[in-house]
Amino acid sequence: MTLALDRTAVPAETATPLPAVAGARLRVPLVTGDEIGYANLDHAASAPCLDAVRDAVDEFLPWYASVHRGAGFASQVSTKLYERTRDIVRRFTGARAGDTVIFTRNTTDSFNLLARAVPKNTSVVVFDSEHHAALLPWRGPNVHRIPLPATRLAAVSAVDSALAACAEGPRLVVLTGASNVTGEVLPVAEIAAVARRRGARIALDAAQLSPHRRVSLRESDVDYVVFSGHKLYAPFGAGVLVGRADWLRAAQPYLAGGGASKAVSRTGEEIGVVWNQGPERHEAGSPNTVGVYALGVACEQLAANREALEAHEHVLLEKLRRGFQSVPGLAELRLFEDAGDRVGTVSFVLDGFEPGWLAAVLSAEYGIGVRDGAFCAHIATRGLIARTGVDAKQAVRVSIGLGTTEEHIDRLLLALRQIVARGARWSYAVVEGRWAPTPDPRALPSFLRD
Repeated sequence: MTLALDRTAVPAETATPLPAVAGARLRVPLVTGDEIGYANLDHAASAPCLDAVRDAVDEFLPWYASVHRGAGFASQVSTKLYERTRDIVRRFTGARAGDTVIFTRNTTDSFNLLARAVPKNTSVVVFDSEHHAALLPWRGPNVHRIPLPATRLAAVSAVDSALAACAEGPRLVVLTGASNVTGEVLPVAEIAAVARRRGARIALDAAQLSPHRRVSLRESDVDYVVFSGHKLYAPFGAGVLVGRADWLRAAQPYLAGGGASKAVSRTGEEIGVVWNQGPERHEAGSPNTVGVYALGVACEQLAANREALEAHEHVLLEKLRRGFQSVPGLAELRLFEDAGDRVGTVSFVLDGFEPGWLAAVLSAEYGIGVRDGAFCAHIATRGLIARTGVDAKQAVRVSIGLGTTEEHIDRLLLALRQIVARGARWSYAVVEGRWAPTPDPRALPSFLRD
């Protein structure tokens, strides 16, 4: 048996400065009839799969079987792999002794689980600038929503004031680690200190932070952290919720079913259930063992290459933002007036150019993939666009990561300058709600052809 059950270390002789990603050599067709290497500048939506993750999954698949209650050898292998991944995620998130690791589908699933688990009448403080995954699960009179802050200091002060206005009882601050709209890193440790002083817990949305920066529950003194595998170069449908176990143990299971139940009995017409107390309490049903394993491998790969990854992205981000200054009419969206740390995500509006049209042109004529819209953060995006003074309701987002090269950045900047100067070389129309080249001569890959 060659399956590696523990990938906690990458041997020095095999380590690479940057882990490779699937699709790094992908070529896409252009409407002009040419073909070009794909410039994936949409990592913030879904990152490509790491080669190491793909290889690990391929190695594991023959051993895949049910977990936890199977006597067969393959089931024992799968169970060991699944549970060892909890330890990998625990290390990756700097979890404390006693913290629980619950596997979910994604960040949205994790926040909905947490929202179901908070004690009754918990006061929740959340910024309007949050992604919908962190914004929408919290409803009712005990939710205190904070408008977009202008500075990092104002963000800390706003949380302090909101917590002071909360009723007595449990309190929770929900906070993103890095904005999915602007890439700006929020003052997590400072806000956590305020939360502690006010007797509140803090839940950190690390979906955009964890692919770019080290995350530590212990060091940042937050109570919960959530993120998704598909943002972390492991697009196999798994996410996590890591944090304090007491609220989660006391809550009703997120889903009722096998795995969550320890014992089930019947007395007359009544069904009695004894629920599990560990993380499996909220993991009912057959788990996504493959996705969980993929997530664990990605965590180890990123942890082992963190310094190289940060240096790589810093160079590209600086080049991108400097280049934006040479594009007439381009206004970058920003949360804060003051400078600070940021990850490789930047959104902008281009005066006189509709974002959906611009994204379609970049794809069809230049082979560049970006995101257009309000990025599932509608309140934040529209508020930040209003600050620019540009008449627009949506924006374009560029997000970099592993696989992004300087050529990709150069190509984007050249494309934007050419579009401003001479417009598009093709005709475009709204087709089924989105801008598209008309006609579109690009052939789909063979697996999508009729």
